[in-house]
Amino acid sequence: AEAIDIPLLQKETTWDGYEQEFKDAVKSLIPDGVTGMVFGDIYLQEHKDWVERVCRELGIEAIEPLWGQDPERVLLEFIDAGFEATIVSAKSELFDNKWMGQKLDREFLSHLKDNNIDLCGENGEYHTFVTNGPMFQKKIKITKSQPITRDDHWFLDTLEYSL
Repeated sequence: AEAIDIPLLQKETTWDGYEQEFKDAVKSLIPDGVTGMVFGDIYLQEHKDWVERVCRELGIEAIEPLWGQDPERVLLEFIDAGFEATIVSAKSELFDNKWMGQKLDREFLSHLKDNNIDLCGENGEYHTFVTNGPMFQKKIKITKSQPITRDDHWFLDTLEYSL
């Protein structure tokens, strides 16, 4: 949040309490003038339905600008726009630990294509952390990290970073 100069709203939650905690967090933003939320879903109808229902119940708009877009085009536009993202989580059945800490780039895209992995990780195949881009005031540099494994996933344990 500091890197793009916006406030950070962070809530601890569990799977069982997720929906209510999400609603409570969003409700806290409405007095500040929040009238909608932007989501990055591309084709998972179940998640889109959930987002739209929850937003409707809160009286705000669910905005889905990537919905129905071609995943490869989305990824290439992201890279070409100057965003930088680091791979921070991946299913261990699909990736080995060498990918933890690597950049989301054309080499990674080739790996996804070669292994028939969803290009945007829509089914949780991998997750990224955006570290730089056109809207950033400061770049986030991960200076010390290590891959760890838990629950059939690799994670990048970030030990040190700088702005």
